[in-house]
Amino acid sequence: MILVGVDMTQSGSTLIKGGRVIDPANGVDEVADVLIVDGKVAEVGKVKTSAVETLDAKGMIVCPGLVDIHVHLRQPGGEAAETIASGAAAAVNGGFTSVAAMPNTAPPIDNEALVTYVRHEGERAGGARVFCVGAITQGRAGGELAQMGGMVRAGAVAFSDDGSWVADGDVMRRALEYARTFDKPVITHAEDGTLSGKGVMHEGAVSTALGLAGIPSASEESAVFRDIALAELTDSRLHVAHVSTAGSVELVRRAKARGVKVTAEVAIHHLTLTDEAVRSFETVFKVNPPLRTSADVDAVREGLADGTIDCIVSDHAPHSVEAKSLAFDEAPFGMIGLESTLPVLLTELVATGILSWSRAIEAMTIGPARALGLPVGTLAPGAQADVTVIDPDVDWTLDAGDFKSLSRNCPYHGARVRGRATAVFVDGLRRK
Repeated sequence: MILVGVDMTQSGSTLIKGGRVIDPANGVDEVADVLIVDGKVAEVGKVKTSAVETLDAKGMIVCPGLVDIHVHLRQPGGEAAETIASGAAAAVNGGFTSVAAMPNTAPPIDNEALVTYVRHEGERAGGARVFCVGAITQGRAGGELAQMGGMVRAGAVAFSDDGSWVADGDVMRRALEYARTFDKPVITHAEDGTLSGKGVMHEGAVSTALGLAGIPSASEESAVFRDIALAELTDSRLHVAHVSTAGSVELVRRAKARGVKVTAEVAIHHLTLTDEAVRSFETVFKVNPPLRTSADVDAVREGLADGTIDCIVSDHAPHSVEAKSLAFDEAPFGMIGLESTLPVLLTELVATGILSWSRAIEAMTIGPARALGLPVGTLAPGAQADVTVIDPDVDWTLDAGDFKSLSRNCPYHGARVRGRATAVFVDGLRRK
């Protein structure tokens, strides 16, 4: 594959040589070279050129830059926990070249000016690309629709009231219909709050034993069911955030089988942790949706492997040490994951054979890119040169104290893992 009309020897070019190139978007999985010229992918194959800079990638995995479509960068309003700049740096450190920032900030990102602000701050940060998700409703209050047209004009790639479900079915229907006119997906945080109540963990045997209020699986599944029905009714694009239960996986599977325009994601912690972790009462394990049962973990793994679930996300949700030091009932939901998702995935799912390398890379590149319609996730000639190089064999210990994120609420701190991103290029510029 060659991009015609480029000077293969001009300065500013980079040759990533001899790695195992995995590019699911183009059906590539072979030992090859990747040539970057002028910020774009120029050639993938056996490249003969005197590039100014050569990166020896023998024994490495070379893939499109990783994409995380569910992160919380906290800016504006929560800069003590994370900023757009620190989040973009954390993304690159974890191997990600593109992230999509959720709108549940203070104030919420519900208008054209704030979308413009987030995009400009992302550009200034000089780390990963920062795409912006706009709110569905004004103030994320679930009532009047937000300025969806203006936000699209400013660059919003999707809409979500993440952190809250749009409980009013008519409002959600109108949101789907309006988003359809822009060919943008609506991302649902599927959780019926009347069922979740004051729950702080999964409702089941463990919550009963611990005496903690539970969040039943039905709170998620009933919301997924309704929103799929509305997407089918309106012929609109629906993306289901952080699927965590076996029932939700089956609802998405059946919807896809009958042609509903639905995609879904799973967070790394719902692939690797269960509610048993909460027995420690460590608030780092308090997350929403909550950690579920081992049967749910098996179901989401199966859904990811068979393509029912399109992509893996971190659901990176930073909080200060002080906030997470509160009692379990009072501490905020959320855990960080931008810098731990890749190594945990490689250790827990790829090394164990649950996912192939190709499927894992697909779920972290072209899968999320297609779900939100992002112009990334490929090494096709002419594409922007976003590239991640992974050492699959390095053994190391995750230490949240070394992270670029401003927060430390990582559930995998201290875990021994295998594999990490060693080089990251964004627009052809090496960021790591």
